[in-house]
Parts: sequence; structure tokens; C-alpha cells
Amino acid sequence: MLRNYLKEANYLDQLIYEGKAKDVYQTSDNEVLRMVYKNQATALNGKRMEEIPGKGSLNRQISNIIFTYLTNNGIKTHFIKNMSETEQLVKKTDIIPIEFVLRNVISGSFARKFNQIEGTKLLSPVLEYYYKSDALDDPVINESQIFALKFVTELEIIEIKKQILVINQLLVQLFKKINIDLIDFKLEFGRYHGAIILADEFSPDNARLWDTTTHDSLDKDIFRKEQGSIIPAYEEVLNRLKTEKGLTNV
Repeated sequence: MLRNYLKEANYLDQLIYEGKAKDVYQTSDNEVLRMVYKNQATALNGKRMEEIPGKGSLNRQISNIIFTYLTNNGIKTHFIKNMSETEQLVKKTDIIPIEFVLRNVISGSFARKFNQIEGTKLLSPVLEYYYKSDALDDPVINESQIFALKFVTELEIIEIKKQILVINQLLVQLFKKINIDLIDFKLEFGRYHGAIILADEFSPDNARLWDTTTHDSLDKDIFRKEQGSIIPAYEEVLNRLKTEKGLTNV
């Protein structure tokens, strides 16, 4: 049982995970972590890095809105509460070392790999798996390999796939209301007291978001392709989400 979501300032400075976009610290409650969003932007699996003031705060706010929306629609997540502009408290989960990528529209590596026209809508969503390993450049992994390596069980993968498809439906509907097409996105999951719950974040860092009218990118592709600052695009996504009735950003 979580202890009052921690007494506000009662957390430790024990860094347990240092990522490209977030750092994670253990708190004085063994079941609660402090997640800190960084201003660092990366491309080419971390080979290109740049500090972008304000990015961490924007991603924290966007992810908060999305996770709250998903929670209100029946999806269990690790999110507990916000602590500052860039900090959140989250449930400590046993993270599954797989990145789950859901594609609605052909873009990015999918377009390059199969020599397809970017922007073509897929007949049905495509789900891909990548093994989380910076050292190995996050290689593609299939279900047989996942089971052989005991990352998840067959029952767990069924549950995760079911959740991803529901999440996709919810987010496609949400972004459609604010004139944004949800092209693709990456999700991570963890185990928490026997349940599989959504973890990590949802932001323009790990999703492709295109303006429905202009088809302009509103995500990290702007940084990847060196097309200018990502801040105006991230601010646009946040501002549109804030105007959508019924959504909250605490």
C-alpha cells in the first residue's frame, strides 16, 4: 500500500536509472519513485544530444494530461502525482524490457525498411516489438524470442496487446478532436502487484503527431531532421490538449 504518496519532501537522492529523457530516483517509500523529465533531446539512439530549455516541463505536462485521460478511461498506469514542473511521483514497477510500437500510418523506419510511401494509412494498426538496449541499438524482437528469453509470458503479451489497442483507440479519438493525426507511438509497461500497467511517458518525444490539415510534424522528428526548434511544436500540442473539454493538466 502506498504511504500517502509520500510526505511531500520526504524523498531520497538515490539515482536508480539515468535515461536520455528522464532520470529516476528511489524515494523513502520503497513502492514510489521520483521521475524527473530532462531538457535533453537525443537522436540516432543517443549519438546526437542537445539541451533544449523547457522541453522537460512540456513533456511532463503533456504526459500528465494523456495519462490522466487514459486513467479516466480505465487504463491502469504508474502515475501518482506531480511534484514540480519537471517531476512526478510514480509507482515502482518491474519494467518489461520491451518497447511496444504501434503504427497507424506509414512513417519513419517502417517507410524506409519496406520502401513505402510515408503518410499512407495502414489498413489496420501494426504492432512491433523492440528489445530495450542502448548498447544493441534497440533491436527488433519477435514474440518467440520474447518468450524464449522469458521477458513476458504468453498470457501477459495477450493482455499487453489488448491494452495497447484500447489505448490506441482512445488516443486516436482524442487527438482527432484537436486536429492532430496520431501516426505512431511507443509504450512501455511494467508489473505492479501482479498486474500489467502502463509506465514511462507519452509525449511528442515518443509519438509521431501530425497536424491534420497541414501534415506538419508536431513531434521529435523536427529535431531528428534538424528542421528547427521543437519547442513551438510541443507547446502547440500542449495548448491544443488544454483547450479540449474534460481534460485536466495538474
